[in-house]
Parts: sequence; C-alpha cells; structure tokens
Amino acid sequence: MKQDTKKDSDYESLIPVDEYLAAGVHIGTQQKTKDMTKFIYLVRTDGLYVLDVQATDQRIRAAAKFISRYEPSKILVVSARQYGQRPTEMFAKAIGAKAIIGRFIPGTLTNPAYQGYTESDVLIVIDPIGDAQAVTEARSVGIPTVGMCDTNNMTSNIDLIIPTNNKGRKALAIVYWLLARETLKEKGEPFDYSVEDFEAEL
Repeated sequence: MKQDTKKDSDYESLIPVDEYLAAGVHIGTQQKTKDMTKFIYLVRTDGLYVLDVQATDQRIRAAAKFISRYEPSKILVVSARQYGQRPTEMFAKAIGAKAIIGRFIPGTLTNPAYQGYTESDVLIVIDPIGDAQAVTEARSVGIPTVGMCDTNNMTSNIDLIIPTNNKGRKALAIVYWLLARETLKEKGEPFDYSVEDFEAEL
C-alpha cells in the first residue's frame, strides 16, 4: 500500500496520507480516460489505476474555497449511486445545501413548470456517469459543476474535478466529510461531525 503513494515531505495534507489509503480513496478502476490521466499516479500489477492522493487533497481544498463562496441554499448536491447517498445527505446537512438522492428527475434544473424545479448556483455530483442528467442540465443552464471523478470518468462537463474513488463507501465518506469540514472552515463556521456520520451502511 505504501508504494501506492508519492513521498513529498514538504506537503502537509488535510489528514494523514495513511487515512486516505485506508479508506481506499486512491483505488481507481481498470479503465482510464485521457481526461483523468494527469491524476493517475501509477498502474498496479493487477491492472488497477491508482490516483494521486496529494492531488485529491489539493482539489478538496480548492473545491472547499470555491463552494464556500456560494449561498448554501443555492448549492445542489446529487447522487444516484447508493453508497453516495448518505455522504451526499450529510454534506448537504452540514453546510446547509440541498440534496437530491436516487433518480434525478429530468427538468429539475431546467423546467420551471416542474413541481420539483430548483434554482441552484452550483452543482456537486458523486459520479458524472451516474449523475449525467444533473450534469447535462447544469451545463444547459450555465451553472458550474464540482465532480468526484474516478479514473474512468470523462470530465468535459465538470468544472472542478476532485479525483477520487467514487464507488467506495469509505472513500466517499472521507472525501465528503473533508469537503464539508473545509468548506465550513473557509466560512469560519463550526463543524461537529465524524467521518462515521458520513458513511453509508452496508
């Protein structure tokens, strides 16, 4: 596991690198897209691509700064993926955003006549593939999208990429927990949640 990460003694991450590794944040898929190549540290002998956790850490910081500039009620967080639903709900609760889990109904961002229509200023998604409808609608109405992207994701419609294992229960919990913590830190607001609060049940 140690060989799955770079050694950079000058860089201080938000949490110890070992915690990222224990949660599997770095574990990608056996596919990679050209878009994600720059975030890949190595390919293992079993064919899995490994993400650079330092890049993940840096992007969490950047995303927190970005998100903190928006009115919380105008931030929409979505997840169709089962293991993403608990962290999505907890992230939204922690920062005061709106969450949509499960199926994203077409027209949610684009059709004012739809009962569930919502006007948002920024979208956050767990997976650009599973959450493609939300990403497409955000693009069409001109709002930026922050996306958790694995090695197999296309990122053409994602404005701010957080490279991470977006399929693992523990990985999603730790990334969303950190993102919530850092967003509130940027705003000078308290944060009283543990990583376990963000973790989906098996």
